[in-house]
Amino acid sequence: MNEITDNPNQPVGFRANLPQAGRAVPVEPEQTVLAAALASGIDYPHGCKSGRCGSCKSRLAAGSVTMLPHTRFSLTEDEKAAGLILACRAVPRSDVTVMWSRGDAAAGHPVRRLEGLVTSVSSATHDIVKVFVTLGDADFAFSAGQYVRLTVGKRLARDYSMASLPGSRELEFHVRKVPEGAVSSHIHENLWVGDKVAVEGPFGDAHLRALHTGPILLVAGGSGLAPIRAIVETALSSGMRQPIRLYFGVREERDLYDLDVLSRLAEEHPNFSYQVVTSRSHGTRFRSGRVSAAIAADLARLDGWKGYVAGPPAMVDAVAEAVFAAGLRTDDFHADVFFTPEAVAA
Repeated sequence: MNEITDNPNQPVGFRANLPQAGRAVPVEPEQTVLAAALASGIDYPHGCKSGRCGSCKSRLAAGSVTMLPHTRFSLTEDEKAAGLILACRAVPRSDVTVMWSRGDAAAGHPVRRLEGLVTSVSSATHDIVKVFVTLGDADFAFSAGQYVRLTVGKRLARDYSMASLPGSRELEFHVRKVPEGAVSSHIHENLWVGDKVAVEGPFGDAHLRALHTGPILLVAGGSGLAPIRAIVETALSSGMRQPIRLYFGVREERDLYDLDVLSRLAEEHPNFSYQVVTSRSHGTRFRSGRVSAAIAADLARLDGWKGYVAGPPAMVDAVAEAVFAAGLRTDDFHADVFFTPEAVAA
């Protein structure tokens, strides 16, 4: 009998059988199924790694797991009762067999580790820099909206989403300076043109679904504009003609950037429009308030839409609540949650 509990108790390690990968992998004590799979080099479908997006939703075919805390949107009680789990929150309590469900989420790109060369570092806002890294002649396939693990010098690696379009040999990153963040501070203060960096990826399932024909909702918070802009530009350049609406949420006007790019895209493509929402600035030319409230006010029915969201956890949670209340299906919600290392540890 398969068992899903909320009582964390795992004294020993187990093994996770992953039929789609054709392998069984070891699972260390307190390790999740997803972490064990990734540690063994398996390209397991995933997104936020924190129980917020539902990208790693899988079926527990055999064995028992403990489910760590997660949002009610990423895995409902009915889905739990039907034997579904989130691989990123499932800690085995026995040997398990887990079946993932990729559907149209399959990007299918091999994970590679490559050396890159910094070709440009420029300021986008008071706390965001744009970093361009060329991979030379290396073949690096990815989908719009994915991210890579970037290692700068001997610093710890950090995950950064790409603003680049698939097929580009130059990767574009938008790096916000995190207070007391070792890696982001180094990038802002000590990264120079000509420096070498390590690039590992691609990762993430919050990428563009090219076969979707219904309307598309995109929501970016701060530097979350990087993957969202990549999705917009890729969708439009590939000829997707359905309505595409983007909401760009920031705290203050000084946090805005790339509005010239968004304006150009809106002028060139009648099916694309965008709204800017500032939460702390009032009496400006932009809409004020929370971006989730703006979406709720504008879009009452989202059944049949695809939703792509990238930004800080609080914003992603608020947007999730708003769009699910408007009828967006959980399978149509794709989130790239921007956690700081401190938030991940917590």
